[in-house]
Amino acid sequence: MSDNTSAHAHAAPLIGGTPLTWDDQGTGRPFLLLHGGAGPGSVLPFATLLARHGRVLTPTHPGFAGRPRPDSLDSIPGLASVYLDLLQQLDLCDVTVVGNSLGGWIASELALRDPSRIGRIVLVNAVGIHVDGDATEIADIFALHPDQAARLAFHDPSARPDPAALTSDELAAAAANRTAAAVYAGDPYMHDPELRRRLRSVEVPVLVAWGRQDGIVTPAYGRAYAESFAAARFELVEDAGHFPQIEQPTRLLGLIREFAGDTARPVHSL
Repeated sequence: MSDNTSAHAHAAPLIGGTPLTWDDQGTGRPFLLLHGGAGPGSVLPFATLLARHGRVLTPTHPGFAGRPRPDSLDSIPGLASVYLDLLQQLDLCDVTVVGNSLGGWIASELALRDPSRIGRIVLVNAVGIHVDGDATEIADIFALHPDQAARLAFHDPSARPDPAALTSDELAAAAANRTAAAVYAGDPYMHDPELRRRLRSVEVPVLVAWGRQDGIVTPAYGRAYAESFAAARFELVEDAGHFPQIEQPTRLLGLIREFAGDTARPVHSL
């Protein structure tokens, strides 16, 4: 266990031609922690927790939180290429990629593109695949009022953000997050029609962790996601919605630590 958990902010003028910023904290086994449409604030506290057990890189996707985004960077595969460039520049291998929501979709693309640097992936209430059936539809967050989306996303009402308490800077960051999410995953909405078929070829161990009370993407969608891989573990996180890293961080951390230290169990646990 590392005691060196202080976060250090980094910025690179060119990572695959893209301005990129990331936090780097902890030492030891490398983790790449990827946020979803809610922005970097939805994973940063969990990054500090995870950094007690390894080195954690937490980038802000270009376009989110007001960060610049070149017009040419407008897809999830494009983001995956940016992060592969980052891992190559830092010369990191055997990386455990943990992605929540949209970040899980990016993690899947990373495993498909260069398994030589990816040791394993953890998908936390991820989006990205298309599954037929009403029970597996992804809620349209762009059509919902933020209060409605929050009710679907959080199991514990006290964990929901209070828009009235946000500062002007926080409101601006939230608006930027929404705009960036629409660019990367607005059409087709929150999925790649071919991703599910392609995931069968992923060879690295996969853990799919899901908040049982998620109203954005249900556990039925999560089970289908796990079944898309040739081999994956599926674990429900009780008393959590779309953000287990916020509502049940200790439980999620335990699952990740067990998985990262025990890659001999890449089997469905449905």
